[in-house]
Amino acid sequence: MVGVVLVSHSAGLAAEAMALALGIAGPDAPVAAAGGTSDNGLGTSIDRVEAAVRSVDQGHGVVLIPDLGSSVLTARLLEEEERIVVADVPFVEGAIAAAVAAGAGSSLAEVLEAAEESRAFRKL
Repeated sequence: MVGVVLVSHSAGLAAEAMALALGIAGPDAPVAAAGGTSDNGLGTSIDRVEAAVRSVDQGHGVVLIPDLGSSVLTARLLEEEERIVVADVPFVEGAIAAAVAAGAGSSLAEVLEAAEESRAFRKL
């Protein structure tokens, strides 16, 4: 399966978004949270993101979903063509869409596309 990593400035936000995504996609979806700094502050830790990537990488690729600012820059440092990709999507909606697609066994391109479709989700 394709892995999904949620990259946030906040460990709590990343963990809660992951919990929501797993609650909808199912507990076996390969989703990991990478939030906060190594000293548990606000910010982004490349070491945490790399560890999260390793934890969900099953050989079929990984989609990184950053929240904003430096988390986007950190995620882009880890991009590897056709293996690790960054999704430019709303954080929560993209996380859920990607987790559902990954949990269903979709390819890397299909998981990325599902996440990207979340940009068009309307509430009203």
